[in-house]
Amino acid sequence: MPTGVHLRDAKQQLFDAAERVLLRDGPNVLTSRAVTDEAGCAKGVLHRHFADFDAFLADLVLDRAARLAAQTGELRGAAGTGTVAGNLTGALTTLFGPVPVAIIPLITFRDELRARLRQARPGGGIAILAEATTAISAYLADERTRGRIAADTDIDSLTLSLVGGAHLLSADRDPGPPAEAAVGRLVTAALRGAEVTEAEQPRGSETAD
Repeated sequence: MPTGVHLRDAKQQLFDAAERVLLRDGPNVLTSRAVTDEAGCAKGVLHRHFADFDAFLADLVLDRAARLAAQTGELRGAAGTGTVAGNLTGALTTLFGPVPVAIIPLITFRDELRARLRQARPGGGIAILAEATTAISAYLADERTRGRIAADTDIDSLTLSLVGGAHLLSADRDPGPPAEAAVGRLVTAALRGAEVTEAEQPRGSETAD
């Protein structure tokens, strides 16, 4: 890496290199040396910008969580359109794509990383799962307000079923998002009794945007 590279550019190059190592080789192989070798720079470049490797990993996770938050915003924007099951299936397939799924075990097995993340943000110790949980819960609440989810639905329990089930589907598989058909079956089962069909919706139940 040339000297004098802008800090932000250097950080992103290191983050992208870490992501490639994580996806290709797994969290056990992700070391500072592996990252700098992948980025094609001296090891000192990483330590010039971060206090230690856990500080680097914390920033990496928060950066990817922020990207995930941008994607989850699209789910809330879909409230009241399409079908609840269809919206959730698409969102969960994206939320548990290869990068988020690779990051989750990294967080799970590094105590110091979880501690750094908790210091950085509330619920940060499970940053990726927290983003998914918050997004699904908010979307379901929006749909309940619109009358497309039954008023007596336990949103918290339904959210845990959807996020936990999608996480299990995405675990121990080849790289790539979980099969959409499998996620669709999970969503359909979880929503049984909670989703209100169009015919069942009371007139005027939908709110205007």
